[in-house]
Amino acid sequence: MSRLRLMSQNQWNYTDNSPEWEERDMDCSAKMRMKGHVRVLGELLPDVVGGQEVNAEMQRYLKIYCMDAGLPYALIWGNYTPLIYRADKLELVDTEYLLYPEYVKGYEGCFNDVLSKSLNLGVFRSKENGKIFIFAATHLWWQDGSDPQAVFYRAGSDQVRTMQVKMAVDMLDRYSRKYDCPVVFGGDFNTGYNSEAVQYALTEGGFSHAHDVAVEYAHQDNGYNDCGPKGPGQWQNRPFEAAIDHILVRDLPQGAVRRFDRYTPDYYLALSDHAPVFVDVEV
Repeated sequence: MSRLRLMSQNQWNYTDNSPEWEERDMDCSAKMRMKGHVRVLGELLPDVVGGQEVNAEMQRYLKIYCMDAGLPYALIWGNYTPLIYRADKLELVDTEYLLYPEYVKGYEGCFNDVLSKSLNLGVFRSKENGKIFIFAATHLWWQDGSDPQAVFYRAGSDQVRTMQVKMAVDMLDRYSRKYDCPVVFGGDFNTGYNSEAVQYALTEGGFSHAHDVAVEYAHQDNGYNDCGPKGPGQWQNRPFEAAIDHILVRDLPQGAVRRFDRYTPDYYLALSDHAPVFVDVEV
């Protein structure tokens, strides 16, 4: 049995330094922040990472800095949602990228800004024991669809997120039938545990939330801060149900999910507003 660490991480799509950071003698450019993200990889050593908001320049620096640090990571293109995996431990068997629609019939406006909302799927084989598993990372639409008074309200946003999850589950079902193996489905869902989109995955999709089935440890905070162009953030320390970054699992044996965690060192507050979320699983 092989123990794997599988992670989802929104790395904040921002390329240049901002005036507010410059006034603090700080630098939030991709060139600088990706050094911190590679530090995270070196400290956690995840076997697969599903990224969100990782633009082309960020991906370039990520690969260069991993090479400089001697970290054995390969990268699967996925526009803003690449997959990053340990080539020394895993073999890539299959992959597919799904871009969610920009426009949805019945609702006004665009629901895929900068074409960043997608699903990136990889089928991996462990070099240790030959076991195959599916890991898929997603980034769902972000605006509020419930409160018309919200600053970032757009009618239909909740329904569009659920539609995107349905599209993801359909693709995952197809690969599950092909490979008959466990599935790990994670990412920035931009909505909480009790939302329609997450609950669809947990009911109709047949998934379990890794938080609910972890047998050794489950992190209880939401792992979010307000890092952005105006400056570094502070951790919100809100309850787990408010989290918008999730990892879901299916077809794993009982007890296979050992740990569900979020990585929140102080230095991360200058890297991204989303803490990395990860699971340790036995496959």
